[in-house]
Amino acid sequence: MAVSLSAATPFHLLPSSSLYSSSLSSKQHLLRSPSRRTVTAQAQSQSQPRQTWLPGLDPPPHLDGTLAGDFGFDPLGLGEDPHSLKWFVQAELVHSRFAMLGVSGILLTDLLRVTGISELPVWYNAGAVEYGFANKETLFIVQLLLMGFVETKRYMDFKSPGSQAQEGTFFGLESAFEGLEPGYPGGPLLNPLGLAKDIKNAHEWKLKEIKNGRLAMVAMLGIFVQAYVTQTGPIDNLVEHLSNPWHNTIIHTLSSSSP
Repeated sequence: MAVSLSAATPFHLLPSSSLYSSSLSSKQHLLRSPSRRTVTAQAQSQSQPRQTWLPGLDPPPHLDGTLAGDFGFDPLGLGEDPHSLKWFVQAELVHSRFAMLGVSGILLTDLLRVTGISELPVWYNAGAVEYGFANKETLFIVQLLLMGFVETKRYMDFKSPGSQAQEGTFFGLESAFEGLEPGYPGGPLLNPLGLAKDIKNAHEWKLKEIKNGRLAMVAMLGIFVQAYVTQTGPIDNLVEHLSNPWHNTIIHTLSSSSP
């Protein structure tokens, strides 16, 4: 039997419209289904290899990815001993924090000096300045005692985690510091914003801190080398570079300073 079609024929009266509609609706359902896309994305993310400092490199067995900032970097095998690895983790964390404070202090004081807001010495000459409230010997002894006390407490907490949070170990001020775990003290004095109170699950905060700390250590090394070569501060070098960026570069500086 011949079927006559015209422009006025309703679409739903076409012979194969039911099959086409069901096929179309099934495709739309697949496209709109969030569960299938989510499962596929999760499967793809799980199948991705672990990130390492050198793409394609297999990380050593003692670096299983559980440590914050672990990208399998240990070419000398220094962390193969578990006890040494724990100490290296704490040492890197402390050096990172010192580097972040050092870079911030150098840039801030150098900016105040260059802009003329304050008559401060360039950072590598700050130790030679005589201060009116105390001489250098007194400042050195006070700093030695304070830092020695803090470092001793930190080492004792590393050897016996939680021991320095017990009552009577810090002149009755233990609750003001409220140690979370070795290397991560807290309390209202050292964690006033209450960030990462659940330190066991604060993987993202730990990763951010160690990444910024490593960057600060590299920046601190660059500031040391820069001061040795140019005999000026980092803000002075930046201003000089911006005044003529095509010629005042690290290549030009090194070539002109070489004998």
